[in-house]
Amino acid sequence: MPNTPGPSFGKLSIFFPMWNEEAYVHRAINAASTACVDLIAAGEISDYELIIVDDASTDTTPQLADQLAASDPHVRVVHHPVNRKLGGAMKTGFGAATGDLVLYTDADLPFDMAEIGKACRIMRLYESDIVSAYRHDRTGEGATREIYTFFYNLLIRRLFGVRMRDINFAFKLCKRNIFDHISLVSEGSFIDAELIIRARKLGFEVTQFGVDYFPRTRGESTLSSPKVILKIVREMVSLRKELRTIQPVVKR
Repeated sequence: MPNTPGPSFGKLSIFFPMWNEEAYVHRAINAASTACVDLIAAGEISDYELIIVDDASTDTTPQLADQLAASDPHVRVVHHPVNRKLGGAMKTGFGAATGDLVLYTDADLPFDMAEIGKACRIMRLYESDIVSAYRHDRTGEGATREIYTFFYNLLIRRLFGVRMRDINFAFKLCKRNIFDHISLVSEGSFIDAELIIRARKLGFEVTQFGVDYFPRTRGESTLSSPKVILKIVREMVSLRKELRTIQPVVKR
C-alpha cells in the first residue's frame, strides 16, 4: 500500500495585533480558524495556532479575546500592559509564535483568508522564506493613502535598495527560522519595511503576489496619521546606516 505524503509544512501560527478591535475580534478568529482547517484538509499544514496580541486595548477586546482562548485550544492571547503600537505588537507576535510558519495580518481582514493557501504553495514551489502580498486595488482607501504608499515605497527603494510593492501591507507569511538571524527593532509602523529590508539584505528569498483588498468597514485606521508618519520617518533615519550595511548570511 503506497505511503500517504505528509503535510507540506508543520504548524502555522497566525497572529493579529489588536488595539480596540472589539468589532472585529470574533470575525478575524473565525475566518482564520476556517482557513486553517481547510489548509490541514488540503495537506499544506499539520496544525495551527491563532495568537491575539492585545496592545493594551481600552474597549472590550481583552475580555473577548480571553473568552475565545478559553473556548478554543488553538487560540492564545498575549496582553500588553501598556500600548506599544504596531511594531511592539508585531515583535510580541513573532516572539510568541511556535509554528514553523508565521503569518501576521490585521484584525480587519484586509484580504480573503483563503489566500493563505496560495501563499503556502508559492512558498513551497519557489522555496521562499517570506511571501508578502500586495494589493491589486487600493482605491477604497482614498487618494491620500495611495499617494502616501507610492512615495513611501519609492523612499524605501532609494534609501535601502529594496524594491517592493506595498511593503507595509499586513500579509507576510514567514518561515520562523529566519528569526534566528533577524532581530526587529522598530516600535512603529516602519517594522514592516524593516522586516523585508533585513530579510533581503541577509539573502533570504522574498516572493510577492497580488490579492484583492477589502478596506476597513468598522472603526478607524490610524496608520496614516501625522504622528504615525513622523515615527516611521524617525525610525527609518535612525536605522538607515545599520540596515544599509547588513551582509548576506544566506547563499543562493
